[in-house]
Amino acid sequence: MLASFAGPTLAAPGPPPAAPYWVLLRNKKGSTLDAAAYFTPAAQQRRLRQHLPPADSTDFPVPPAYVQAIRQHADTVTFVSRWCNAVACHATPAQAAALRLLPGVEAVVARTSASTPDARPAASASHSTAESTLSETDQLLARQQTGALGAAQLRRARLTGRGLRIAIFDVGFLGTDVHPAFGHLRAGQKVAATWDFIRQRPFVYGYGTHGTQVLSCLAGRLPDSTALGLAPEAEFLLARTEREVSERYSEEEAWLAAVEWADRNGADIINSSLGYTERRYFREQMNGRTSLVARAAALAVRKGILVVCAAGNDGEDSRWGIVGTPADQDSVLSVGGIDPATWLPESFSSRGPTADRRLKPNVAAFGEAITAVPGGYERTEGTSFASPLVAGLAACFWQQQRQFTVMQLFQALQQAGSLYPYFDYAQGYGVPGAARFLAAPAVNPEPTFDFVRTDSTLSIVVRQPAGDLPPLPENSEPAPAVGQLLDDDTPTAAVGQAPGYLYLHVADVRGVLRTYEIREVKQRLVARFPLAQLRPHDTVRASLNGYTQAYTVQP
Repeated sequence: MLASFAGPTLAAPGPPPAAPYWVLLRNKKGSTLDAAAYFTPAAQQRRLRQHLPPADSTDFPVPPAYVQAIRQHADTVTFVSRWCNAVACHATPAQAAALRLLPGVEAVVARTSASTPDARPAASASHSTAESTLSETDQLLARQQTGALGAAQLRRARLTGRGLRIAIFDVGFLGTDVHPAFGHLRAGQKVAATWDFIRQRPFVYGYGTHGTQVLSCLAGRLPDSTALGLAPEAEFLLARTEREVSERYSEEEAWLAAVEWADRNGADIINSSLGYTERRYFREQMNGRTSLVARAAALAVRKGILVVCAAGNDGEDSRWGIVGTPADQDSVLSVGGIDPATWLPESFSSRGPTADRRLKPNVAAFGEAITAVPGGYERTEGTSFASPLVAGLAACFWQQQRQFTVMQLFQALQQAGSLYPYFDYAQGYGVPGAARFLAAPAVNPEPTFDFVRTDSTLSIVVRQPAGDLPPLPENSEPAPAVGQLLDDDTPTAAVGQAPGYLYLHVADVRGVLRTYEIREVKQRLVARFPLAQLRPHDTVRASLNGYTQAYTVQP
């Protein structure tokens, strides 16, 4: 008798897995808030200084009855956002359908949940291993990274960030709690609060070192007490909002949660050396309104918080190249990177404009820095470190002018730029400096060049300096660009120490730049434009040694 053989039995399909959703609510009916109990004294004082009400409707809690009903019908609730009046949860399709029928629910929308194997800090890889003793070259950079922003003037004015509270959103702060670079912060109890928004606990001193490096560019010190940042006496809120080895949409939710937490805990400034780009968005979505983090950043600014963000390191990426989000938000101070050797834009620094053709980045600082890492210090690069250098400067500015609103501070930082009122899409208004902020009202600088128009050309001719450049011969050709930035071209590095740079751009009638470049001044004729290549109402703007002038082409 032959034995019978039964083939494999196919299991019946199970229910669809739970997926991430946002449950958006219509109102906050019945919700109340005791602002004095909810906000820390520092947060209350910030709102008072900023002429803001003690609280507004976005601060009110989501009605507990709504949250409880969502918990009963969802698989898991992961976050409740006061600012958005929304609940993040995981639910099956059937549960999502049931959620849509609940009282007070306006909509239930799917959240992106894909992950990729890349971390999102805006930093490039470091060039050296950690060392307890730095080379003379690195020690010089440690002084220059703050010196370029006016450290000497700030010291004389006794501006150290005292009285300001700065929040840092990052992947982790490994070793910050023991590193000697932060001994003065521990001694002064300058870390006011910490929270890990990934694991929902206060410990943030593990995981990545990127946050440690960022903090060092705000308040770190070398063993000889050389300051690595400009705000050593500020207070800090340290938030872990990112994973090291993956990118998930939930990290934007963590960023939103951290902003609400930072607001409640009295942050004056947020530094975010993080960005989201092509792994989640299209270039045309970098308009400051699409991403969750851009919208959260905009609301933070409306609550009196200055948000400073790294422009990103995609300048050499032909697929992307532009600033990510939340650096794309109009009221976020986006910071690009400058080469310390040449003061030309770093080739890796992401550029503007935004998708809707607005100026980005706003300002720039050194894109290479000496930072603290477990075991010592190292030289590293990335706009991740330009951003906290500027955030520290902002803290000093605000310490000196506490009556400033957040947007007055934003404008002051732009106006302190080394190129202001000139700007381009690689470095914004240039490197902001304390001298330009602290000085008496500036006297108009002496002209350093002239626009010379003929029937067929528009030329930029440098005025004869005391040291004498070669005379202007007939039929001479203009100097070549050393940092040409036309459309999607990448700037080339200048060789050696230049005697001076002429920065120039051509803007259309809307103020949108069509070309921008940098020329080394070695002769009097620096640039020449055939008029046939310029359009009616185009504006050619140039800047040299603090003098900026513009020429508008008349039809």
